[in-house]
This record gives sequence, structure tokens and C-alpha cells, in this order.
Amino acid sequence: MFGLELSFIWAGIIAFAVLVYVILDGFDLGVGILFPVTTDEEERDVMMNSVAPVWDGNETWLVMGGGGLFAVFPLAYAVVMPALYMPITLMLLALVFRGVAFEYRWRTERWKRVWDMAFAGGSLVAAFTQGIALGALVQGIEVADRAYAGGWWDWLTPFSILTGIALTVGYALLGATWLVMKLEGRIQRHMQRLALPLAVGTVCFMGAVSFATPFLNEEYFHRWFDWPNVLFVSVVPTLVAICIGGLFYRLRRMNDHLPFLSAMGMFILGFIGIGISFYPNIVPPSLTIVEAAAPDSSLKFALVGTVILIPLILAYTAYAYWVFRGKIDPAEGYH
Repeated sequence: MFGLELSFIWAGIIAFAVLVYVILDGFDLGVGILFPVTTDEEERDVMMNSVAPVWDGNETWLVMGGGGLFAVFPLAYAVVMPALYMPITLMLLALVFRGVAFEYRWRTERWKRVWDMAFAGGSLVAAFTQGIALGALVQGIEVADRAYAGGWWDWLTPFSILTGIALTVGYALLGATWLVMKLEGRIQRHMQRLALPLAVGTVCFMGAVSFATPFLNEEYFHRWFDWPNVLFVSVVPTLVAICIGGLFYRLRRMNDHLPFLSAMGMFILGFIGIGISFYPNIVPPSLTIVEAAAPDSSLKFALVGTVILIPLILAYTAYAYWVFRGKIDPAEGYH
């Protein structure tokens, strides 16, 4: 029983790490996605300054999620990696190009446009491939004899392309609302104008993915529509609707902080919805959390370090955001 409890504790820890990565790195990827629609060099400088102090710390959670999966759910890792090898590899390469652009863009004038394109392109590819990987996981990975049994291109389907576009548009919305919160003046107004159509796009794509998901797997359908399950799971779309209403209302009222918080709420609730569909599987449709878990001794050993590590990561993340809180002055930085 203790081993069963440990596996679910670890599933919660990894889910938490992935969720924190999505909502934190999502907005700074969104800032990069918005680079091509900026109006001038000053705007791009301020946009990059808004995420420069925190972007690398945000990606700590990606390392923790991937490393945790490898350490405590090795069977899930061994199945997911060959199934999603191409999108994951492209994502990592895109994040590398994007990270290099952060450093080199400020060191050159002649090649500045090249690094602008690297930053924008890396952000776009990373977001799109993350969405494709998510879609491929949701639609299910074929497993036989505790190994991946599908083909090389199984990850590329109309549904995974839909989720790739949806996540990219959603990240762009997070980036735009983040910039509304961090900037002021004409640049803030420009981001507010961009955020409104991105909000419409995010809602439409989120609705399309939510509509299609129950029809991918019979278990998903029963989980969402069987009685009395529907009484409990209906809380999620209700809260999503409240977040959507708050997002549009506050964008029109030019509120600085609440549009970003509303957009984050939509992402968190969408993540919870995926968890409702998956449970108790870690790799749908057939690999459960218990089946994929490492031996109890490994789970206990890793948990000791994690209990110490997570509060430290949370503390320095919170401290970084606290130090660099407030609006950005294009001439002076943060104030």
C-alpha cells in the first residue's frame, strides 16, 4: 500500500513540475512568439528585458519534470521518449537557439536581426513541438510487452497538430498579457491590442481540443459524460468560463494584472482537465502510474531529496520575481 501511495505522490510531484513549467516558461516563450509582430527595436528590447531575469529559472521545472520521470517512472520514460523522439529533440534544439539568442543579441549590432529571428523561431518551434507532444500523448501511445510498439510518425496526426497550434496561440496570449502587466505607455497599449485576438484564438482552440478529446478514447468519454461523473467534472469548464469572462472584461478595462492571472487560470484548469482524462494512467491508454513506477526503495530515496529541493526552487523563483517586480522603464530597467 505504501508503494502504491508513493507512486501517486510522485505522479503529483511530476505533474506539479510540468504545470509550473508550462505557466512560467509559457509566457516567456510567448514573448518570443510575439517578436515578429513588434513595431520597432525599442519594443523588442523592452520585451526581452521583461523576461531576461527569469527565463532560465523557469526552465528549471522542465529539467525537474523530465529528470523526475526518468528517475521514478523509468518505464513511462522508456515508452514516451521513442514515441516522441522527434518533437522532443526539436523542442530542445529550439530552446538552445533561444537561450543563445538571449546572450548574443545584446553583444552585436550587425547580427542583431539574426538573433532576433533565432529568439522568435526558437520560441515558436519550442511551443509548437510541446503542443504536438502533448497531443500525441493525449491521443495515446501504443505499448506492447512494456515497450513502445508504434511507428516513427505516430506522433504526427491532425489532433497533435491542433494541440500544437492551440498551445502556441495560448503561449502567445500568456506573453501578451505578461507584457501588459510589465510594460506601460504605447508598448503596453500595443500588447493589449494583440492580446484581444489572441484571447479569441485561445478560447476557440481550447474549445476545439476539449471537444475532440473525449472522442479519442472511450475511457475519456465515460470520464467526462457518465453520470454522476459529469456533476464533478463540470466544475472545470465552469471555472474556465469564469476565467475567460474575466480575461476579456479586464483586457477591455485595461487592467494590468488580472488578464495575465486569468490566462494562467485557463492553463491551470486545462491541465487539470487533462489530468482528469488521464487518471490513473501516466501513458494512456494502458500504462498506469503504478505499473510504470520504479521500485519502492528508489521512490523513497528520490523523495527525500525532492522534499528538500522543491522548497528551495520555489523560494529562489519567488525571490527572483519579487526582486524584479513592477513595471519596466525602457531607459532604466525595473523600478
